[in-house]
Amino acid sequence: MIGLTNEEHMLAETMYKWAVKEIAPLQEKIDEDDWLPDDFFKQLGELGMLGITIDEEYGGSGQGIMMQVLAIEQLSRISPALGMTYGAHSNLCANNIQKNGNDAQKRKYLPPLCTGEHIGALCLTEPNAGSDALGGMRTVAKKKGDTYVMNGTKMFITNGSIADTLLVYAKTAPEWGPHGISAFIVEADSPGVTVSRKLKKCGMRGSPTCELCFEDVVVPAENLLHAENCGVAVVTSGLAYERIVLAGGSLGLSEQALEYSIQYAKEREQFGRPIKDFQMIQQKIADMYCLVEASRGLVYGAARFADGPEGKMGGKGTELDKLAAAAILFAAESSTKVACDGVQIHGGYGYCLEYPIQKLWRDAKLYEIGAGTSEIRRMIIARELLR
Repeated sequence: MIGLTNEEHMLAETMYKWAVKEIAPLQEKIDEDDWLPDDFFKQLGELGMLGITIDEEYGGSGQGIMMQVLAIEQLSRISPALGMTYGAHSNLCANNIQKNGNDAQKRKYLPPLCTGEHIGALCLTEPNAGSDALGGMRTVAKKKGDTYVMNGTKMFITNGSIADTLLVYAKTAPEWGPHGISAFIVEADSPGVTVSRKLKKCGMRGSPTCELCFEDVVVPAENLLHAENCGVAVVTSGLAYERIVLAGGSLGLSEQALEYSIQYAKEREQFGRPIKDFQMIQQKIADMYCLVEASRGLVYGAARFADGPEGKMGGKGTELDKLAAAAILFAAESSTKVACDGVQIHGGYGYCLEYPIQKLWRDAKLYEIGAGTSEIRRMIIARELLR
């Protein structure tokens, strides 16, 4: 991989070798049974992969978004589903606490997230509020003495059914609309927090997704993240990083689809010769390669910018916002195209469950939907260009 430092190469290689050894043999079971290996997070914690962006004093290694992108990319080359669940834990939850939490919150919640002793999840989306996650939010948290009482429902929560630490958004001043939203750290074993249903997905199987209900959940005021009614700032500061990191997952998925397709094209024979000799197959593989490398350029470029002085500001209306949206827009749509062409190269076998290319085809589509749909990403890019 051109342009990486020795340290970056080492991290990427470490994650990939671990995934090949520990996850690759379990791929079929993970997908068929929608199963997450029990020791997945603890192994990643021992490997030092859960606290990449977390300061050393809180148990992490104090590195940047680029390193986080490389980790999820290499894991997603083997299992996009486990890459997704890894990203939700380490970036959506832990990194948001790192960026917005006070010292006491970081000391309490980050160390077990870095070791894998605890699992994290982000709770933003609701059943009737997808793309309009802030404006349509109905979950409320009413102040009562030195606590808040939370009521509401969150939908499509990655890791929600297995999480210990939840980062939850709720309205603390409903009359203010999106400007009355606050962010809270909620312990998943708090009375009133329940998994109302586990969602059955066609792809990203092995990455647990659920609907969570909060019924009269008492949250200590000390668990308010950042400040009351400042949830929008927490959301917008974190979304760009989320999009860049998840774009790394799309990139890894595309790489795996290309690898499968090249291997199959060399082995499969038709009309007395390998199908790699046919120009239409060559064209598809060449186009797939170009999409992979173009995605890499956008994703790595956005990650490098995120780690720079200007990128650390984040938030709506920044250059980072545009770059992040562009990275995940292109990488996600490219991964869908690459996986689809991979199925086509495999022909009838590509449509059979015994060949793993079809799993990538199913997995890829979620990246066009999660972390803001492709349509929302285009709106962000156009808004910044036309500002």
